[in-house]
Amino acid sequence: MIGFGRTPCDEGVVRGGRGTAGCAERSRPWVLAATILGSALGFIDGAVVNVALPAIQADLGASIEGAQWVVNGYMLMLGALTLVGGAAADRFGRRRVFAAGVILFTAASVACGLAPSTGALIAARFVQGVGGALLVPSSLAIISAAFPEETRGKAIGTWAGFSALTTALGPILGGALVDALSWRAIFFINVPLAAVTLAITFTHVPESRDNTAAGLDWRGGLLATVGLAALAYGLTAASQQGWSDAAVLGSLVASVLVLAAFVWWEARAPDPILPLGLFRSPMFTGANLLTLLLYFALGGALFFLPFNLIHVQAYSATQAGAAFLPFTVIMGTLSRWSGGLIARTGAKLPLTVGPVTAAAGFALLALPGIGGSYWTTFFPATVVLGFGMAITAAPLTTAVMDSVDQRHAGTASGVNNAVARIAGTLAVALLGTLAVGLFGSALSARLDGLRVSPDVRTAMLAQAGRLVEAQVPPVDEPTRHLLEQAIAGAFVHTFHLVMLISAALALASALCAALTPANVHQNRNRRIS
Repeated sequence: MIGFGRTPCDEGVVRGGRGTAGCAERSRPWVLAATILGSALGFIDGAVVNVALPAIQADLGASIEGAQWVVNGYMLMLGALTLVGGAAADRFGRRRVFAAGVILFTAASVACGLAPSTGALIAARFVQGVGGALLVPSSLAIISAAFPEETRGKAIGTWAGFSALTTALGPILGGALVDALSWRAIFFINVPLAAVTLAITFTHVPESRDNTAAGLDWRGGLLATVGLAALAYGLTAASQQGWSDAAVLGSLVASVLVLAAFVWWEARAPDPILPLGLFRSPMFTGANLLTLLLYFALGGALFFLPFNLIHVQAYSATQAGAAFLPFTVIMGTLSRWSGGLIARTGAKLPLTVGPVTAAAGFALLALPGIGGSYWTTFFPATVVLGFGMAITAAPLTTAVMDSVDQRHAGTASGVNNAVARIAGTLAVALLGTLAVGLFGSALSARLDGLRVSPDVRTAMLAQAGRLVEAQVPPVDEPTRHLLEQAIAGAFVHTFHLVMLISAALALASALCAALTPANVHQNRNRRIS
């Protein structure tokens, strides 16, 4: 998941799903319970890992590159394989694929909790992402298949409400576990949750499948995964090795070639995971470009904010998790209201006002220095950002689904969902690399002002890749205090610039909406058939 909020079109996948309501009425509450619990695995995990990152980095001695991959390993597989997972559920059975996803996700969670090194944790997060790619779309498809059209909306609302609740409570729960026990505990809490989910699934959830489902585009999924992985590696490794490094350049060139091959294959595949014909709709193209820019900005902000709160502002992990509560509460409580905006105003207004409001929230995050009350520093920013994302998310789902023919609605919403996840992956990779360079320059300038010895200066700058986790070499206590202040100041400077970049990207996403045709219904004659 994208940090502390659900991605766009989660509910759209449900509404656009195929299948008949073949579930007995007495089983439907159990079906809803299983899908809510299964989705909670992903929602809680996506929320708590960001809060736990500073503790993970400190305990395992990870560089910022390692911390980036802890997030990106999961997001990469989830974003690249979600559409394949949805197709597999339709073809092989939604309950079967859902259960397989829960089992794989849980086994990988245990491996994460036991990981002895950063590399082992990253590998387990990759596997966890594969489990999530099977779990998430099949859980949504189960709801679509189990509930008839007249009750499906209520089921979706119940699912969405509990999803908002778990997303809101996830950071607080995760922070409390980190403070009371260890960051490893955030992965072990998935085990009892998964056990209950599987028990309900195997005893109460009927199997369903789409007998007309097409074949699986495994080749497209593989090309997308390899291409995005090469891109993420190149962008991430550049922070440590430099843009001119052969491995960095090689991976970036390889990503371009593989992603070009992916587009070539999708144009010819009998059952593509990414039907290129969808992009004939101006609204669909504009909405996905908006999603890419806005969720890139959000992914980058939510990656760096816990480091600022915990290491610079001296928040506990629990307090850092609670700091996000206004954001998630506002998104959860206003989603139903904002969902009706597009019917009253059309797509352009909410999809322009929302990102502009979000940009103001990002800009407010660039204001606080070191210290100060939460209520006058980060609280206003999270409130404004929450309003901006709430105004945007539900109308974005509707705009995407209204921009294509109804039989393509599930695929269209799945594509938009994947775009949001991939945007977060690229944000962590690219903004992380940019942050290392900015932090190194800011730290160097502060060290010049302190007139420290060449050895101390070299030792400090050698750790720029760890950002605010950089360690002060052995020095006298007054000098240590000054060096710690230099690290904190350099990070705050870097954080401010990253937030301003996020604000600019949010404004660019608003421009996309402003340049997109104002009325989605005007595009219906252009829908693919």
